[in-house]
Amino acid sequence: MKRTIALGFVMVVTLMLVSGCNTIRGAGEDLQQGGEAIQRAAS
Repeated sequence: MKRTIALGFVMVVTLMLVSGCNTIRGAGEDLQQGGEAIQRAAS
């Protein structure tokens, strides 16, 4: 289970880097949304 969550997190981070955030604020929002998605997947 932890491996799946870690893999999901890595995928989210990779997608964020590929998409390229324009601002720090945008990056923060993306991180928050990624974290929420991981929490939903874990529960």
